Amino acid sequence: MSTVENIDVNKYKLTFSVDAKRLEEGLAYSYNKNKNYFNVPGFRKGKAPRKIVEAKYGKEILYDDAVNFVLQDAYPAAVDESGLEVVSDPNISVKEISAENGATFEAEVYVKPEVKVSDYKGLTFTKKESDVTDEELNDEIKKELAKHSRTITITDRAVQNDDTVCIDFEGFTDGVAFEGGKGTDYQLKLGSGTFIPGFEDQLIGKNIGEDVDVNVTFPEEYHDANLSGKPALFKVKIKSASYEEIPELNDEFVQDTSEFESVDEYKNDIKSKLLTNKNNQIEAEKQDELIEKLIEKAEMIVPQAMIESEIDNRITDFKNGIERQGVSLETYLKYMGQSMENMREAYRIISEKQVKARLVLEAVAKNENIVANEEEIDAEVGRIAEAYGMDKDRVLSFFGNESKSKKAIEKDVIVQKAFKLVTDNAVEA
Repeated sequence: MSTVENIDVNKYKLTFSVDAKRLEEGLAYSYNKNKNYFNVPGFRKGKAPRKIVEAKYGKEILYDDAVNFVLQDAYPAAVDESGLEVVSDPNISVKEISAENGATFEAEVYVKPEVKVSDYKGLTFTKKESDVTDEELNDEIKKELAKHSRTITITDRAVQNDDTVCIDFEGFTDGVAFEGGKGTDYQLKLGSGTFIPGFEDQLIGKNIGEDVDVNVTFPEEYHDANLSGKPALFKVKIKSASYEEIPELNDEFVQDTSEFESVDEYKNDIKSKLLTNKNNQIEAEKQDELIEKLIEKAEMIVPQAMIESEIDNRITDFKNGIERQGVSLETYLKYMGQSMENMREAYRIISEKQVKARLVLEAVAKNENIVANEEEIDAEVGRIAEAYGMDKDRVLSFFGNESKSKKAIEKDVIVQKAFKLVTDNAVEA
C-alpha cells in the first residue's frame, strides 16, 4: 500500500513498501548476480554460500541490486495506485530496509500540472496571401537545371568565383602549424563561404598547379579559443579545378528530364508545386500563431522535468537520424564546435513551447469532452504506418504492447481534434 503527500507545486512524495518475501527474492537475485565477485577464504569464487558471504561482508552488501530488483515492480505499482500522472523520473530513497520486515521507499516525483484555459474559440490569426513571383519561379528553375549540370574540368584559364577547386593546404599561426589546419584533396567551392572570411577570395585569379599564400584572421567568435582573433597563414596548392555547366531550358531538356512536352507545361508544374509549398507554409504559420495565442490564454505552472524530457526526446531523435548517416553525435558536436549543453539550450525554447501546447490542448479537449473512437485511432495507426514505411503491428508495439500504444495514439488523436476545434473557430484578424 502506498501513501501520497503533496510537498510542492506539482511535486509529490510517494511512500510505498515491499514485504519480506519480495525483498528476499531481490536478495537472492543480488547474491546470484554478484557471487563471483566475493573473495571468501576456503571457497572458490562463486561457491561461497550466501550466509557466509553475508557474515563476512554484512547483509548490506546485497542491498543495492536487491533494491533495484524489487523497484522494477514496486514503483510502477505505487504510481498506479496513487492515481498520479507522473511526468518525471523518480528520486527514490530507501526509508527502511531489513530482511525481516522488508523495505519502505520514498519517491519524489513531478506530476502533470493543472491547466486552466478559456476563450479559445474565436482566436484571431493574420491572413496571408499566397502567390509565386517570377523571381521565385526563376530561382526554382535554376535549381532544377543545376541538378542536371555537367562537371567540366578547367584546363585553360585561372579559377574564378563559383568554380570548385581541389586543394592541399596547411595553416600556421606565429610560424607554427596548428592542429586541424591541414587538408589534402579538399574540394572547395569558391564563393560558398565555407572557409574563414577572405580565404576563398585570395584563390580567385590563380592558376591550376599554383602555390598560394593565403593570409587571413580567424573571427573573434571562432569556436577554437586558441585560434579566435589570430592572424594565420595558409600554404595552399591548387591541384585542379572544375565548374558546373548548366543546361539550357528548352523543350528538348523538358522532354528528356520530365513527363512534360514543353517549357510552358514544365514551368506551370513547378509553379503549382511552389504554390502548394507556400500554402503549406502559410498554414503552418497560422497554426503556430494560434498555438502561441492559445498558450497565452492558459494558466499553468510547467514542471521543468517535462521540458527536460522533451529536450531529451529531440536530442535522441536527432542522434538517431545522424547515426543512420554514419555520424555519431559526439563527432557531430566536435565538428560543429558545440557542446551538449549548447545543444540542449538550442532546443529549450521549442521544447517548452511544445510541452505547453500539448498541455493546453489536452485542457481544451477535457473542457469540450472530446474523445477518439476506434475508427479514428485505427486511421491514425495507418497514417503513422504509411509515413514511416512499417506495418500496423509494429506501430502498435511502440510502447511495449498494443494496449499502451493504442492509449498513446488515442491521446494524440484527441489533441489533434482539440486543435482542429480551435482552428475551425479561429477568425481573421
